[in-house]
Amino acid sequence: MIKMSEEFEIRNKVAESGLINFDLTTLLPKGERKGIDLKDFLFQEMILKEKDFREKVEAINVEDYKDSYIYIYNSVDTIIPLWAYFVLTAKLTEVAKKIVFGNREDLEVILMHNAIQTYDFEDMRGKRVLVKGCSDKEIPENAYIELVEQLKPLVKSLMFGEACSNVPIIKN
Repeated sequence: MIKMSEEFEIRNKVAESGLINFDLTTLLPKGERKGIDLKDFLFQEMILKEKDFREKVEAINVEDYKDSYIYIYNSVDTIIPLWAYFVLTAKLTEVAKKIVFGNREDLEVILMHNAIQTYDFEDMRGKRVLVKGCSDKEIPENAYIELVEQLKPLVKSLMFGEACSNVPIIKN
């Protein structure tokens, strides 16, 4: 048995270093993501008939999309006139948090872009910043690029990874 002296102190050297740990997942907007496939609004999933399309859009229960992030896509190979996106978006814009054209990944890229562009990074000015490398949530790669663009002119140093194992990115 090892006896510890009263002078023994457990120190957290990472906390003492003044290192700021930044987790990009904290910027992920909270809310349900919902996709709308335009093929469901087409006649025989092939042809857009204006009258039928407008009737189907009108029949949408907007409450199903309340406070959601919506991505509109087309899973079939057919031409969709641009006005159709206007009609569908106009129906949902009052209840949705955000509507984009594209797939789920496109939505996530746009949401993270907006979050990074509006986040106040000023408290990181002149500091050593470590961007967390591992996460249970998927972060679009573009978010890391945009984050470096925002942080490079502000921080003293920027690293990626974990405190025990990180990759230096920049030093100012």
